[in-house]
Amino acid sequence: MRTKLSQFKFDLPDELIAQYPSDQRDESRLMVVHRDSGKIEHKTFKDILDYFDEGDAMIFNNTKVFPARLYGKKEKTGARIEVFLLRQLNEESRLWDVLVDPARKIRVGNKLYFSDEEGNDLLVAEVVDNTTSRGRTIRFLFDGTTTEFLDILQILGNTPLPKYINRPAEPIDRERYQTIFAKEVGAVAAPTAGLHFSRELMKRFEIKGVDFAELTLHVGLGTFRSIDVEDLSKHKMDAEYFKVPPAAVDVVNKAKQNDKKVVAVGTTSMRSIETAVSADNLLKPNEGWTNLFIYPPYEFSIADAMITNLHLPKSSLFIMICAFGGEELMKEAYAQAIKEKYRFFSYGDAMLIL
Repeated sequence: MRTKLSQFKFDLPDELIAQYPSDQRDESRLMVVHRDSGKIEHKTFKDILDYFDEGDAMIFNNTKVFPARLYGKKEKTGARIEVFLLRQLNEESRLWDVLVDPARKIRVGNKLYFSDEEGNDLLVAEVVDNTTSRGRTIRFLFDGTTTEFLDILQILGNTPLPKYINRPAEPIDRERYQTIFAKEVGAVAAPTAGLHFSRELMKRFEIKGVDFAELTLHVGLGTFRSIDVEDLSKHKMDAEYFKVPPAAVDVVNKAKQNDKKVVAVGTTSMRSIETAVSADNLLKPNEGWTNLFIYPPYEFSIADAMITNLHLPKSSLFIMICAFGGEELMKEAYAQAIKEKYRFFSYGDAMLIL
């Protein structure tokens, strides 16, 4: 039987989409859903410590969001242009795939100027290709090192908050739209389940003997792209770069072989490990591009628990957690979340599925 997009529709009041993070990372709310019994508990995120023991393994995505939203001006006319950096195609020639707005004004050959607050032009880019209606390939005309280039992006760029957060980026977002374990630069969106972890909470997990595994998946805008086919088998995910290193494999497989819990922190960690499964259903080192789309029915191989945010209706993220937690149980949990006024989306509350 075909799995249909319309199965994953629910009514979410706009006011439940969080516009700001909680005051403290680990003080957001936590819904705990037990798949074996169907029991649903309402907790605070720091209570998550109670559900894990020595030898359990937590898998984190250590990708780091870069300030991907730039505002520049077009040569000659000076028209203001928004440029959203999607991915670097070539480090040496500074080629990037981007989205531009308003797109109708931006043609191949146009030069774009990016200035600091004092009006000094710090970067110039030339449009070299049209890729889609809003997509362009641009080349930054910059001779310095990659480190110098990234430093300038930090000055010019804005935190790329998703469009459902209806406000401009603010100074608070530089810190809070980034996990505390972020180190590998390359994401244009945060792996949001990881945003709830504070340094204090991580220390308490360490003291308890919980092991950490880090992998990398550079979250792209495809994460938020709406699904426009009813038959989910026909949906194509955008490919995202990922890397599962040997150190993470050792931690996870040790926990599995000792019958300890393995928890994927976020949908991005889950997609990465499910792309790196060995023939004997263990994790193996892997690096490349994944376009894995997880939807019910799906047999998960590695993790037996998952931490995730509360997602939007008919999104690939909600569909994945229905595959993991069970469609009916997840719909019941989400109905409770709406009734209890949990906060949804990137800066919202969390769910632990056991």
